[in-house]
Amino acid sequence: MMIILVRVKSRSENADEETAACLSPASTKTSAFDVSQPSIPRRTSDGVRCRLKRSIFIVLFKAKINLLLPCGPAAILLHHLTQKHGWVFILSLIGITPLAERLGYATEQLAYYTGPTGARGLLNATFGNATEMIISIYALKNGMIRVVQQSLLGSILSNMLLVLGCAFLAGGIVHHRKDQVFNKAAAVVNSGLLLMAVMGLMFPAVLHFTGSEVEYGKSEIALSRFSSCIMLVAYASYLFFQLKSHRSAYNPIEEVQEEGTTNDDPCEDEEPEISLWEAIVWLAILTVWISVLSGYLVDAIQGASESLNMPVAFISVILLPIVGNAAEHASAVMFAVKNKLDITLGVAIGSSTQISMFVIPFCVVIGWIMGKEMDLNFQLFETATLFLTVLVVAFLLQEGTANYFKGLMLILSYLIVAASFFVHKDPSKDDD
Repeated sequence: MMIILVRVKSRSENADEETAACLSPASTKTSAFDVSQPSIPRRTSDGVRCRLKRSIFIVLFKAKINLLLPCGPAAILLHHLTQKHGWVFILSLIGITPLAERLGYATEQLAYYTGPTGARGLLNATFGNATEMIISIYALKNGMIRVVQQSLLGSILSNMLLVLGCAFLAGGIVHHRKDQVFNKAAAVVNSGLLLMAVMGLMFPAVLHFTGSEVEYGKSEIALSRFSSCIMLVAYASYLFFQLKSHRSAYNPIEEVQEEGTTNDDPCEDEEPEISLWEAIVWLAILTVWISVLSGYLVDAIQGASESLNMPVAFISVILLPIVGNAAEHASAVMFAVKNKLDITLGVAIGSSTQISMFVIPFCVVIGWIMGKEMDLNFQLFETATLFLTVLVVAFLLQEGTANYFKGLMLILSYLIVAASFFVHKDPSKDDD
């Protein structure tokens, strides 16, 4: 009898240990394809269930920002039950914030399996821009061309000034003893692409405001569509340059740390928390949920502008990009604190380059297919703001160093831009 009792106790202890193992730190360190585990059919279902619980806990419950997730369903209910567009907009905006941050987290987990710094920064920038891309397509479908233009412009400004500024500030405070360094050659290439994007946006605006079009209205659209195709070719060439022909040019600068060891690999001291396929599945789930919530957000913009007494331009250029860039913001600051500025530049400046050279031209082409007259004429005030921003950022990056003071300058510059758009009256009549 005593033997039976001891065996029952042993089984209960084993069950408790297996349950605790699902959420233990050691169990979160997984590889993309783990084939070293013995095949035990009896425990296969338990292992899958354990991994599923751990994955759900890590993605949906571990981060404190996920406390804002219920705001999304609340916005949907409020949309169908009331006509309070202001509250629908605010709740949708708040609800998208944790989704964008979690999208960035899933992207970062996926990036552990890509290896090179250039590819890792590109991956973060690409999936980080998924939110802006989804919002833009919904707005374009609803004919809100100015919202598309201003939100994409705001995303570029936010990445170059706010995101990069916060990253430089945080990294400079943590590593205050000396300036942080990054690959200057890669930064120069991105600055050149940003200046090319400014050129692509400037000519349609100048053509419009000087009244020098051969055919009024048609020449501007034709030039925008031609320039968009050229910009897409340029961005494709840039990807080949970055990932294939000049891949070594994007290697991080080797930093000798205080302990005397060299940090060659940005991932050498870190392990992914979820597997490759778990990261892919979560990316799909989060993207779909962001798509659903973005529809309600776009529908509430005009009503929110009236109820909150806030210009549509300010909402589009400042508020929407801050939420859409939550993933880039978190990733850029995290890497700057870890003294990995090459990845920070790849996320922040790389994201701005991707939006200006890919997302904006892509939206012009998609609008062309949809029959929407989406063009590259972002109006004179917006184009001038982008031009000055690119000049400021390019000037600060030319030395290849970063510190907290440069970060502070970028943040203060963003505040000036935000105040300017709050008092700016959009001359366009195509707000909706």
